[in-house]
Amino acid sequence: MQMTIRVQLSIMMFLEFAIWGSWYVAMGPYLNGLGFSGIEIGSAYSTTAWAAIVSPFFVGMIADRFFSAQKVMGVLHLVGAALIFAASQVTDPGLFFWILLAHTLTYMPTIALVNAVSFHQMESPQREFPSVRVLGTIAWILINIIVGSITLSSAEIPMGIKLSSTAIPMQIAAGISVLMGIYSFTLPNTPPKSAGKRVTVRDVLGLDALGLMKDRSFAVFVGASLLVSIPLAFYYSFANTFLDAMNFEYATAKMTLGQVSEIFFLLVMPFFFARLGVKKLLLVGMLAWSLRYVLFAFGNNDGLVFMFYLGILLHGVCFDFFFVTGQIYVDNKAPKKVQASAQGFIALITYGVGMLIGTKMSGYVVEHYQMLNEAGETVLNAAGETVYRWQAIWIVPAVMAGVVALLFAILFKDDAKEMGSEDAAEETG
Repeated sequence: MQMTIRVQLSIMMFLEFAIWGSWYVAMGPYLNGLGFSGIEIGSAYSTTAWAAIVSPFFVGMIADRFFSAQKVMGVLHLVGAALIFAASQVTDPGLFFWILLAHTLTYMPTIALVNAVSFHQMESPQREFPSVRVLGTIAWILINIIVGSITLSSAEIPMGIKLSSTAIPMQIAAGISVLMGIYSFTLPNTPPKSAGKRVTVRDVLGLDALGLMKDRSFAVFVGASLLVSIPLAFYYSFANTFLDAMNFEYATAKMTLGQVSEIFFLLVMPFFFARLGVKKLLLVGMLAWSLRYVLFAFGNNDGLVFMFYLGILLHGVCFDFFFVTGQIYVDNKAPKKVQASAQGFIALITYGVGMLIGTKMSGYVVEHYQMLNEAGETVLNAAGETVYRWQAIWIVPAVMAGVVALLFAILFKDDAKEMGSEDAAEETG
């Protein structure tokens, strides 16, 4: 791959994830400050899961068949810019949900499209893609440091207000989205890969991989992936709101330590993979989610503040050891003819169905544990934000993840002989 193209793709990846990173982490505290209930905040975060379920249809049945990927991406980002800006102007929970859903429906398909543009230009995606994709993680880190470190002050608010607690992060996302939309039209041409081909719903949803469910261990893996995605949604939806409530200074910026951890553990994964194997790595990943929530439940912003930092830093173990290992497991388990279908199926199960259930459930749990006074009224802090019983809240996903890990440990069989064996995988199809 030419250096010029590598730079183009790296900039593309940086802008792509800077858009999402601008508003996603900061949205919880912002909505809490507007007086949104836990259920309404959970619903807002569910928009990305709904979009993750719908986007394969758009990419597989429209973008991949009729239009060049970079042109589709450009149009989607320009439309998405207007929608996320519109969301920043809305304070009604119901209207906010629908506008944000419209934005995520334009954004989530572009994640697959930036990958398609990248792969089309690469001679060896396995070797070249990681160094391009890492720019997305770097963008997420940098944008959240910026958003989480700035405090705004005025004559009306002399003490200042965190930028991350305002609508400005969504407006920043809109600006970057406009830039990305324009930039997309300058990218190398990536023609529709399925032009002239008949594409079915079965292809789009990866249902050809269902034959692998005949294998007990694969079925257990799929079930565990679905179930563990439910408690992990608590972190994405409410960790920043929680840390702000605990007066954990610059919470949005400090949460990027999780992405730094993700990069580190991704680099050392081969070492652990060779020594622990698939089952133990997956199990460690699930147990890390449970441990993270325990640390949040019992830590504080005083003598036990290190527990908050550890909870954030565990992100690398939580994400890489379960999701990345899971992708490797699926790639090795599935026959070559259904590998792409199997990966799509797992993505639908985790980022779609699992996260959708998790975001909705987290909202109901948080709402259930709001603090009430003797009159049964919701307790508000000095800033007018709802006060929650966070320890009780974090115990719920901690127990959920722990139970999933226990069931996985009992039911999953890690047959080393099957890993990497195409013949064994063919038998499961």
